[in-house]
Amino acid sequence: MDNQIEVIVKEEKGRIDKVLNERLADYSRSQIQQWIKEQHVSIDGKVIKANYKVSAGDKVLIEIPEPEELDLVPENLDLNIVYEDDDVVVVNKPQGMVVHPSAGHPKGTLVNGLLYQIKNLSTINDVVRPGIVHRIDKDTSGLLMVAKNDRAHEALAKQLKDKTSLRKYVALVHGEIPHEKGRIEAPIGRSKVNRKMQAVIEDGKPAVTHFEVLQRFEGYTLIELQLETGRTHQIRVHMQYIGYPVAGDPLYGPKKTLKGHGQFLHAKLLGFEHPTSGEMMVFEAPLPEIFKKTLQQLKEKD
Repeated sequence: MDNQIEVIVKEEKGRIDKVLNERLADYSRSQIQQWIKEQHVSIDGKVIKANYKVSAGDKVLIEIPEPEELDLVPENLDLNIVYEDDDVVVVNKPQGMVVHPSAGHPKGTLVNGLLYQIKNLSTINDVVRPGIVHRIDKDTSGLLMVAKNDRAHEALAKQLKDKTSLRKYVALVHGEIPHEKGRIEAPIGRSKVNRKMQAVIEDGKPAVTHFEVLQRFEGYTLIELQLETGRTHQIRVHMQYIGYPVAGDPLYGPKKTLKGHGQFLHAKLLGFEHPTSGEMMVFEAPLPEIFKKTLQQLKEKD
């Protein structure tokens, strides 16, 4: 049977999709509009259209259809496996690759490639995220740890939670940062303006990012960052917040930016305690070619 959500309109005014979008934090406006279009939204038993203007006391019923099952297909994506043993895999993800399947990305994801190349993956997460302990954004390149069994998954996830794992990133940002080091502590949550974005908001989750300047160019700075927390889009949001957005970032950066394959952000170093041996393992991945080429061009310009 379909899931149902009931919303009673209080003092809100305006279009039904806008009002529902403000009330239902877990769903996007486009998702709500899709439900209205597919006639899953009714008021007092009558199916309504997207331009319906709400009135105080309206009882809105949303019948959420069962999600379409994603068919997880192993694909030969020739993933760059940096390390593998019986418990863990370390993979260097290219820019442009989504970590796990979703409605908009059913194939070509890191998980599809892992299913082809790795025999066993942990089952702790839902069916579309086997082995996935943590994520990086589609257009961020670099290192990810993957668990091959549930015991390893729990151990690695605990290290992330306890902040004992090591994660360092390299980013090229707009502007010339005057100081050598910085610590950004600002809570992050879903943007109230654009639901596809995250933002620094008062009632967000705690987020801490450390950075250090590696090199300055005319109009840009190359920095190394270390995460204390792992919020969605954390580096991108924090750097925009302090006025030095990541170059090439289509969501948080300026329109006039460096051409690449998305943001110039690379997860270059990953360290964790091995779930079985207890040994501290540290891996490093070189910058993607487009990143190196862009830095060379900036050097030549200086």
